[in-house]
Amino acid sequence: MSIAIPADVRERVIQAAQELYEQNGRETMPTVDAVRRLARVDMNSASAVMREWRRSQTAQAAPVAVTVPEVVTQAHSAALASLWQTAQELANESLRAAQAAWETERAEADHDRQELADAYERQAAELEEVRAAAARSAELHQEQQDARAQELAALRAELAIATTRAERAEARAQEIEQRAADLRAELDHAHQEQERSRAELAAANARAERAEAATQAAEQRAAALAAELAAAQARSDERAQEAEQRMTTQRIEADAAQGELRTALSNAQASAAEARERAALLAGKLESSEAHSAALLARLDTVVQTKKEPKA
Repeated sequence: MSIAIPADVRERVIQAAQELYEQNGRETMPTVDAVRRLARVDMNSASAVMREWRRSQTAQAAPVAVTVPEVVTQAHSAALASLWQTAQELANESLRAAQAAWETERAEADHDRQELADAYERQAAELEEVRAAAARSAELHQEQQDARAQELAALRAELAIATTRAERAEARAQEIEQRAADLRAELDHAHQEQERSRAELAAANARAERAEAATQAAEQRAAALAAELAAAQARSDERAQEAEQRMTTQRIEADAAQGELRTALSNAQASAAEARERAALLAGKLESSEAHSAALLARLDTVVQTKKEPKA
């Protein structure tokens, strides 16, 4: 069964065969595979066109005679045996030519089969190499995909860790800000308490000063009364006989004055002691408040310093 070959394909095969034949110096016929590669056609088309091209290159231009040969005409008058002998020779010559053509065509067919077998072996080897290269490429691609998948998994894990750290750092920052706000409020309250304590201490000091002044006044009055009593006693001694009655009265008044003086002195001393105790208490409270304020300030500095540090 003949194969329908497009004209452009046939022309490319013949042109490639002629070009390779010329390159070989017209000494050896080009192979079918070489022509196929140069013409860029399939093996079947190249083989069919190459068979025709080889036949056209080896065929002799000896057309079969269709008229009576000249020797037959000249031997027309000869005997039938001579004519038959000549006809047999012509038939044998045609048979030998046909046999030679058949042998040539068979040799070409064997040559084409060998070329096809060689080309098939080369194509099979090339196909095997391509398959091996494809397998290596697929394996390398799979290894790259696995490596990328592992890298992607590692990056995702690192991203999750970084996200968790960021969330923890944000929560810690919010907690630090809340603690700082609480410490500021507590520090403000401590400052207010400190101011109140200072005001109370100032008031206590003022009261203590007033009590001290009252005590000094009472002591001065007592001294004055004692001086008056001494004077009265002196006058009483000098005028004992004349003013016994009056001395008794003055003694009574002096005793009353001394009692009043002692009472005033005791009250003044008690007020002064109370004022001193109150002042000591307020001073201790102020010292404790200042220590608490210093501790709060230290804690606030620590919190602010921690907040300024870079997040891990």
